[in-house]
Amino acid sequence: MTRYTSATDADREQMLAAIGVESTDELFAQIPKAVRLGRELELRPGLSESDVFERLGGLAARNAHADEEICFIGAGMYDHYVPAIVDAITQRSEFLTPYTPYQPEVSQGGLQVMFEFQTAMSELTGLPVSSAGLYEGPSSVASAGYLAVGATSRSRFVISRGVHPHSRETLATYAAGFGAEVVEVGLEDGLTDAAALAEAVNEDTAALFLQNPNFLGSVEDIEALGAAAKEHGALLVVAVDPMTLGVLRPPGASGADIAVGEGQPLGNRLDFGGPSFGFFCATEEHIRRMPGRIAGETVDADGRRGFVLTLQTREQHIRREKATHNICTAQALNALAGVIHLAWLGRQGFVELGELLLRRTAYARDRLAAVDGVELLHDAPVAREFAVRLDAPVAHVLDRCAAEGIAAGYPLGREYPEYEDALLVAITERRSKEDIDRLAEALEGAISAANGAFPANSTGKAPIPQEVGQ
Repeated sequence: MTRYTSATDADREQMLAAIGVESTDELFAQIPKAVRLGRELELRPGLSESDVFERLGGLAARNAHADEEICFIGAGMYDHYVPAIVDAITQRSEFLTPYTPYQPEVSQGGLQVMFEFQTAMSELTGLPVSSAGLYEGPSSVASAGYLAVGATSRSRFVISRGVHPHSRETLATYAAGFGAEVVEVGLEDGLTDAAALAEAVNEDTAALFLQNPNFLGSVEDIEALGAAAKEHGALLVVAVDPMTLGVLRPPGASGADIAVGEGQPLGNRLDFGGPSFGFFCATEEHIRRMPGRIAGETVDADGRRGFVLTLQTREQHIRREKATHNICTAQALNALAGVIHLAWLGRQGFVELGELLLRRTAYARDRLAAVDGVELLHDAPVAREFAVRLDAPVAHVLDRCAAEGIAAGYPLGREYPEYEDALLVAITERRSKEDIDRLAEALEGAISAANGAFPANSTGKAPIPQEVGQ
């Protein structure tokens, strides 16, 4: 037996005998044969450590990443700059390796991180209570649905088609588990169809789900749309992009009962879709139904400031039937990265970053709209992301741009068949005016190539509109 083999054949036979089965195959008998692999795994013989390193390095080199390409892909995950201080602090062993802070007397650092994170998210969203973080954005949306069912004793959700597709899918998955109905409201000119939404919300609705900015990048009128929820006693749940909260009205000020979102833009890199964190904020009346954990501030026997886990709705801490979530340690480090990033920016810096995104997005929108073969998908106001239609197959355009080192955006047709010809373009502070100009030129070249030639009287380069700002 080697150090990498956890059990010998004799060990396995003893375990099978203890549970009363003849073979390992019997353990999987309930799995239909049609979905089984039906053959041995095609694994190469064991390699030396150096050979494995070279093999994995070669596979990794086939990936493209945001430090090699100019990345305009967004759709919920964004290529923001992560300051060096984030790594310097999150890689300290006291933050990198500890488990759940069961013993507050020896976990003050971790508990304070949770408390400071909660404070920051509460201030950003304009809601008085925040949990210590969840897995990611979509599960935060679904968890809000679970809370709404318990709070209202209703079992119907109304959700805008402008909410992130992954969030809508996750909510539908959760809803099936506790017998709730999900009703989807469509979009009109890039915004949630207000008339259809007002008609969809009724006395059976537990929660109305909106997103701001929505998946197409449009800034929604949350207060106006949310009036239907208030009228019928439903909860208003708003998913938000945290990086826009320095320039957009916070959900708490727009009547939201719950604000949730994806925290990746705060201090977390793209990491090939790797771990991030979700946030969950609410009004005080929902504090005992909130998922996850809430750290609180107190004083010790000598009157010194200290921190504790105040509320723990995890099945490991309370009777299983009373648990509202299974969140544990998984995302605490990512949430720490988020609060470090916010502290590094500061209040003024956070607002200035939001204003920078507005200016560069406005420039990019005008610049691309001036390209032959590109038109705006809608005219609604945007904050840091916008959609355009292309007069060429989107896949072809993306491939041509990729060959020039540009990840041009997210193809909306993947999630919205009605926008098969559309591209979602995201702007971060890492995308300079020169990057945007390169994207415009690459798009025009790709569209012209797809259509056989450059347009008449064209140099192959789009005219540059009046500069809006950098």
